Amino acid sequence: MSKTVPIDIQLSTLPNSPGVYQFYDKLDKILYVGKAKNLKKRVSSYFTKQHDSGKTRVLVSKIVAIKHIVVATESDALLLENNLIKKYRPRYNVLLRDDKTYPWICIKNERFPRVFPTRKLIKDGSEYFGPYTSMKTVRTLLDLIKSVYPLRTCNYDLSKEKIEADKYKKCLEYHLGNCLAPCEDLQSSESYNRQIADIREIIKGNFKSSLTYFKQEMKRLAQEMEFEKAQQIKDKIDVLENYQVKSTIVNPKINNVDVFTIFSDESAGYINFLQIMNGAIIRSHTLEIKKKLEETDQELLRLAIIEIRQRFKSNSRELYLPFPIKLELPVRVTVPKLGDKKRLIDLSLHNAKAFRQEQFKQMKIVDPDRHTKRLMAQMKADLRLSVEPTHIECFDNSNIQGTNPVAACVVFKNGKPSKKDYRHFNIKTVDGPDDFASMEEVVFRRYKRLLNEDEPLPQLIVIDGGKGQLSSALKSLDLLGLRGKIAIIGIAKRLEEIYFPEDPIPLYLDKKSETLKIIQQLRNEAHRFGITFHRQKRSKAAINTELESIDGIGSKTAEQLLKKFKSVKRIKEASIESLTQAIGVDKAKKVYQKFN
Repeated sequence: MSKTVPIDIQLSTLPNSPGVYQFYDKLDKILYVGKAKNLKKRVSSYFTKQHDSGKTRVLVSKIVAIKHIVVATESDALLLENNLIKKYRPRYNVLLRDDKTYPWICIKNERFPRVFPTRKLIKDGSEYFGPYTSMKTVRTLLDLIKSVYPLRTCNYDLSKEKIEADKYKKCLEYHLGNCLAPCEDLQSSESYNRQIADIREIIKGNFKSSLTYFKQEMKRLAQEMEFEKAQQIKDKIDVLENYQVKSTIVNPKINNVDVFTIFSDESAGYINFLQIMNGAIIRSHTLEIKKKLEETDQELLRLAIIEIRQRFKSNSRELYLPFPIKLELPVRVTVPKLGDKKRLIDLSLHNAKAFRQEQFKQMKIVDPDRHTKRLMAQMKADLRLSVEPTHIECFDNSNIQGTNPVAACVVFKNGKPSKKDYRHFNIKTVDGPDDFASMEEVVFRRYKRLLNEDEPLPQLIVIDGGKGQLSSALKSLDLLGLRGKIAIIGIAKRLEEIYFPEDPIPLYLDKKSETLKIIQQLRNEAHRFGITFHRQKRSKAAINTELESIDGIGSKTAEQLLKKFKSVKRIKEASIESLTQAIGVDKAKKVYQKFN
């Protein structure tokens, strides 16, 4: 690799073959690893296309050298790409790192094999099943096995010579019925190995062999009048069938299938994996993959499928996926649309969403500052702001047929409502239902006051409405000399378009976007706050009108009565004496006569 060779010459020498490419910077540090069906076309596209993603543009600007590895097929390229990413951990690749040590079930390579959980894989010929995503799953499975099959738990060397030499004595496990004492040759290796064969199938999720054997054995014992032993076998059948029923999801005919789904947001993809044997879920795992270059769901899911199938050593011949993906693997891809198969896709997607939600909840509890910083950085990027919007204010107008026009301003700080900073506005300078003029008035009054009182200004203003309301708010910012000093956007309700000043084309954020959810929360909170104030004002106006309709009772007297009696109902029920104490004899008589 020579760093002095111009990029265009390096591109011209790339082959039209499948393979893996690696980008390096001027310090000879690997930046990115990718796979391609055609190396020349794929790598050249980085330098000939206009990239929307800022990260991709930065990546391309840093590339000074290109390495490549030619392989026979795209499938080989997939596997090699995955291995190189894990080995070099390039800065611009999605993160596939996972440092957990998962538990396995081991069937030891020995005479009268032991079956036990382990986190270490030793290459001694033993069989390992897994890895499992939780030790609880392993314990549950082993408890099932031990309740059905008597197995030894000691670590003695049960060679034929030592057993014949009477080296060992049966222990408490034998007397408890948990072991048949192969150490004293009370159980043959053939009988023990038949148990191990059944256990091997149970671990794989196949209960058919064990159930068939036990049912035949139960019938034989019943025919021989060995009813007590037959009942013991029936108990074992019940245990196996009960476990199988609990683990069966939809259809026992669905066998040896891997289910993959993805749920993603701006920063990561969450891929759930379900492994199905005989209609039972024998494994579930969710993998989080951090995005680096705005990878699509198809790209993330493809990477995850390769990674997860390698990690869990899956050899399933069929995959259920939410959308078609070209994998170049010896598997059949099915995209279910209805029925039991579709229910498995829905279940897997539910798991992926639940995992993401759980991660966010944990982040908020364990490290709320980190969650807030991530959210503010995301909003800054999505809304093309120069600073993070730690202080946001949102305005909304409320009026019904032009009556009692009011406006509301709600304030969010660090992505959360700051209710002590909420403000109501009575519209003073506008006659009739004019939303544009009302918005212009309240925005001017709000920031005129903040400037006069030397209070901190927000980094972002959100206007509930489209271009018209946004333009009205901008007029007030112009008058106050704040145009360009505070970012301002409008949000239209119908399609949730985000409007920017002097930009006729709106921005449409992803419906799953956290930025959009914060803006929607602001808008909804402003609407709720404004409507509540509007109702209170209408109600008060209606009450005052009823009292002021009495001859000789004005607004001040009406307020005195409401302050004293709290409601019109209590005023109507008040005695002439109590009314006299509140507003005097003459006015009290008029009120009393009106309602009595």
